[in-house]
Amino acid sequence: MPAARSVDAPSGALPTADEAVIRALYLEHAGPLLGYTLRLTAGDRAWAEDVVQETLLRAWRHPEALDPARGPVRGWLCTVARNLVIDNGRARRARPPETGDAPLLSVADERAEDEFDRALLSWEVAEALGALTPEHRAVLLETYYRGRSVSEAAKVLGIPEGTVKSRTYYALRALRVALEERGLVP
Repeated sequence: MPAARSVDAPSGALPTADEAVIRALYLEHAGPLLGYTLRLTAGDRAWAEDVVQETLLRAWRHPEALDPARGPVRGWLCTVARNLVIDNGRARRARPPETGDAPLLSVADERAEDEFDRALLSWEVAEALGALTPEHRAVLLETYYRGRSVSEAAKVLGIPEGTVKSRTYYALRALRVALEERGLVP
């Protein structure tokens, strides 16, 4: 019967002695060890498979444990697997529980939605401002956008303070009508 090829070995190469030992160990003990670890991990198959893999890796790192004179190999493997499950359980309890990505995704979606809504609203307001006369836009720009007082806006625009007040009043009324036409104000 031809020798089995190693997965990592080039085509036609024979497995090394270490690979042969691990393969034999896996073939003989992996199934029962997986069943045992499934019971220890309360049916968590991924965790159980990780434990089996780590157990076999430790067996490969400690070949002295595989000596039949020391006792049955499966008993040693089960002890290692049990200790790994206990250690992993302690580590899980020592750190905060993992929540997954769902909370982060919902926050990201809400923020993106809020930013999108704000962008649309500012676009609509800009269009409504564009519908105003240049004089009304200039008064609103100075008093609301730049935060100037009536007297400061009057000096910048070169018009009397009373004109700034009346233009501001009529500009806000015109802006409200423009926003109502766009469905932004009830």
